[in-house]
Amino acid sequence: MSASPAASEPIVRARGLTKRYGDFTAVDGIDFDVTPGESFGFLGPNGAGKSTTMSMVGGTSTRTAGELTVMGMDPDRQGPEVRAHLGVVPQQDNLDEEIKVSDNLYVYGRYFGLKRSYLKQRIGELLDFAQLTDKASSRVDALSGGMKRRLTIARSLINEPNVLLLDEPTTGLDPQARHILWDRLFRLKEQGTTLLVTTHFMDEAEQLCDRLIVVDHGKIMAEGSPAQLIRDHSTREVLELRFGSDANKDAAVRIADLGVRQELLADRVLLYADDGEAALRQVQARGLTPLASLVRRSSLEDVFLRLTGRTLID
Repeated sequence: MSASPAASEPIVRARGLTKRYGDFTAVDGIDFDVTPGESFGFLGPNGAGKSTTMSMVGGTSTRTAGELTVMGMDPDRQGPEVRAHLGVVPQQDNLDEEIKVSDNLYVYGRYFGLKRSYLKQRIGELLDFAQLTDKASSRVDALSGGMKRRLTIARSLINEPNVLLLDEPTTGLDPQARHILWDRLFRLKEQGTTLLVTTHFMDEAEQLCDRLIVVDHGKIMAEGSPAQLIRDHSTREVLELRFGSDANKDAAVRIADLGVRQELLADRVLLYADDGEAALRQVQARGLTPLASLVRRSSLEDVFLRLTGRTLID
């Protein structure tokens, strides 16, 4: 199926996009464009409005105000036409656990009215893509969590969508399963599929997204590539210091003038500096000996902390 807009036009365009539930505003007048073939991310904590935005893009939730087009169509007025060209991977796998892996793909393909002759070939291609060929005749309830997630993604591709919506794609997976999934998604991007990804994992956003928006309380806090956001809103390195629960606050006061800025968290002090090792030497020169110290590069978590004053997992 193909309904791609011209390369110069956004495949998804939002202006003043708003969603309210009574007195509660879940999405608060946001603007963004997604270009064809891009991997675009929504990074923020639970409740930030990420999934609500995805539901409006997918045409399963109507917007309260603003403009939204997907492939030049309005999801509120042309929902079936939009959904025909979308693949959707929900937060929770909703596979049919009691039938075979291949049958999950076949039944889903029939929902789209796809012919049996087409599905026979397509199912084989998707099982190979998801590394599940040897599980084709297995029941879904016998699969691991990572295998189920790959099957959910394979199922979302049955109609060869232009845009793939992925809502928290790796939540609950172990590190190995997450990396396998990231590899599959990167391959899709190489093939030209546009990806929209919601996540509250900073490493996932850095791995998957060409560009992203940082969202909190339904508002956009910042937009750019992961590298650009870190460059604009943080320092090159971060020094993490732990002096003990009762000593962190006093130590933070004594080193308040070091580095570019400082964050005092419940369990540690973060010192932002371009040279973390040099900052650590300055701390030690003041007679302070942390119980633990770590110099690391700045991350999107630090960007979020700078913009909102809290971590992504708060």
